[in-house]
Amino acid sequence: MRRGEVRVNGIRAGVLEETDRGFRFCYEPDYVRRLDCPQVSLTLPKRVDKPYESPNLFSFFSGLLAEGAMMQLQCRMLKIDENDLFGRLLKTAQDDVIGPVTVHEIEGE
Repeated sequence: MRRGEVRVNGIRAGVLEETDRGFRFCYEPDYVRRLDCPQVSLTLPKRVDKPYESPNLFSFFSGLLAEGAMMQLQCRMLKIDENDLFGRLLKTAQDDVIGPVTVHEIEGE
């Protein structure tokens, strides 16, 4: 199962993972308790009682991906299938993204 650590302004906000039914995003309880930490997006308000689940990659996260010529270049350089949105997210959204949210691949947990 592939997983990514979601950070907002460099602070671990939660974990995004691929499941056999799609995708799941869970906030870190400590992050939710902090009043100075914003939600990841308007469509993913802070909560700890229930993870967010979707059969497709959440639109907020797919919105972090490059498009067009930049996407093609990234896929060619990193040897990633253009249709593997989650793989692209894990390999390209650690830095150089618009806004405060980054996604860092979690390897070997």
